[in-house]
Amino acid sequence: MMNRHLDLSPEVAEALRAGKPVVALESTIISHGMPYPQNVETALKVEGTVRENGAVPATIAVIGGRLKAGLTPEEIEYLGKKGRGVAKASRRDLPVLVAQGRDGATTVATTMIIAAMAGIKVFATGGVGGVHRGAETTMDISADLEELAQTPVMVICAGAKSILDLGLTLEYLETKGVPVIGYGTEELPAFYTRRSGFKVDYRLDTPEELAAAFRAKMEMGLKGGMLVTNPIPEEYSMDPDRINAAIDEAVAEAKAQGIQGKETTPFLLARIKDLTGGDSLASNIQLVLNNARLAARTAALLAYSG
Repeated sequence: MMNRHLDLSPEVAEALRAGKPVVALESTIISHGMPYPQNVETALKVEGTVRENGAVPATIAVIGGRLKAGLTPEEIEYLGKKGRGVAKASRRDLPVLVAQGRDGATTVATTMIIAAMAGIKVFATGGVGGVHRGAETTMDISADLEELAQTPVMVICAGAKSILDLGLTLEYLETKGVPVIGYGTEELPAFYTRRSGFKVDYRLDTPEELAAAFRAKMEMGLKGGMLVTNPIPEEYSMDPDRINAAIDEAVAEAKAQGIQGKETTPFLLARIKDLTGGDSLASNIQLVLNNARLAARTAALLAYSG
């Protein structure tokens, strides 16, 4: 039975009824991840990329206290213009936002929750959250990791942002039993760059292999999701020394200004964009489109060959 707080767009509802492939997309990238108007242009372009590759896009958000799977272009424009005026909604925020009829842009964790409620199995995003640097004292660990441990959605991303402690992020996922797959790589991609120096659990090279692994997981009744890390295309990959210098500078500024919690990532992304003269934003857009392509192809195989 459909959750009473959830609204599906007519297109998404019809696709799910007919067993067609659907790809979930998050909305914090619209409100908190990029400036206007690039955020709206990118969101619409990502939806177009999902369609071109054989699936139906379902951008997810909370609008007026309703959980939405499938937004209209007007709703995407609304989130883009409101920007950080929209709450950044993780699992802990949903009860209050829904009860008070408020808006929320969904993180990886909340997008997974709402996708699973709707029956959507595949989700494309930019990068996942993880264990923040210094977490051994701050305990700053993204709720995305806990959600991956319990919610049955395949998350396709460009790895974890190198603003995080990548080694500890992988350790946490291993403890929680989350398979970390490298698409065409044995090394964890680091969002803006293709390499991190850390190994993934398994390398799989085709959408067919991804779909087969996720199907086997579902058939065995194993709880939790699967993290597929898809490296940024070579031509858009940034120089590791340059991006790491910008990240280190931004992290130091955040610490000096006392920025913490859910404000950390938006602050760091904005500063890194400024420090790289906008190059990081261009890379961010390309990696999201790359993930949307792979997600749509994998979702189609899950839908039509299962």
